[in-house]
Amino acid sequence: MAGISGITGDAGSKLAVLEEYLGSLKKAAVAFSGGVDSAFLLKVAHNILGSNVIAVTAKPYSFPERELEETKAFCKETGIQHFICKVDELGIDGFSKNPPDRCYLCKKELFGKIKEIAQEHGILNVAEGSNMDDCGDYRPGMAAIHELGIKSPLQKAGLYKTEIRKLSKDMGLKTWEKPSFACLASRFAYGEHITKEKLAMVDKAEQLLFDKGFRQARVRIHGRMARIEVLPDEIEKLARKDIREEIVLKLKSYGFTYISMDLEGYRTGSMNEVL
Repeated sequence: MAGISGITGDAGSKLAVLEEYLGSLKKAAVAFSGGVDSAFLLKVAHNILGSNVIAVTAKPYSFPERELEETKAFCKETGIQHFICKVDELGIDGFSKNPPDRCYLCKKELFGKIKEIAQEHGILNVAEGSNMDDCGDYRPGMAAIHELGIKSPLQKAGLYKTEIRKLSKDMGLKTWEKPSFACLASRFAYGEHITKEKLAMVDKAEQLLFDKGFRQARVRIHGRMARIEVLPDEIEKLARKDIREEIVLKLKSYGFTYISMDLEGYRTGSMNEVL
């Protein structure tokens, strides 16, 4: 079965379900982070709803500037109306103490503001890009999404990350091979106090790794120690004397005292392993 985009196979069938569901919404505001999932959702929604869809990007301190610029470029290229709302998540009661439900506190604030922007433009439906892979792991933010009545069309269509990447590639989206991203607050060990200074340290450290050509990287922060995760097949590259010495030197200049490498390599939700 093929969707409106003409893509066949199982992923094509799911795309058809997604297109039909988005069409039923009539109007929608898509929470747009610029990642693989939200970019795909936004593009399909725009294909179906045209000018009846808008993109809304929430910009907390834990959202890197590079990601924001990519959302702007995507919407400009595709002709989608784009709104940006700044959020001070550090001002949310309890957030900076980084409790296990930190994501719930943040999502409640972020999506509340996105809903306000949508309603100002006569839009009742807000959609976000969680996929079927997000049904696992510990994700307290999903509780906030459900409480606020936010739609999750990719889950409605039963789409997994690999399928979204394939469909994105078939549709010519540059984001199809973009590394997975989560807000910088997810780099902090639970109970580790979140500050603007430490968020900036993590942001600069990860940007350095990307600039050095690592495809996927996380810099987890434990006090003043950085725990670097890269893909298993890139651990050897990270251990190379020239790269290792440069990374140690620069991360210490950013404010880290100790720099370590996680031998297990990159994996999502590694901070949840203590829960």
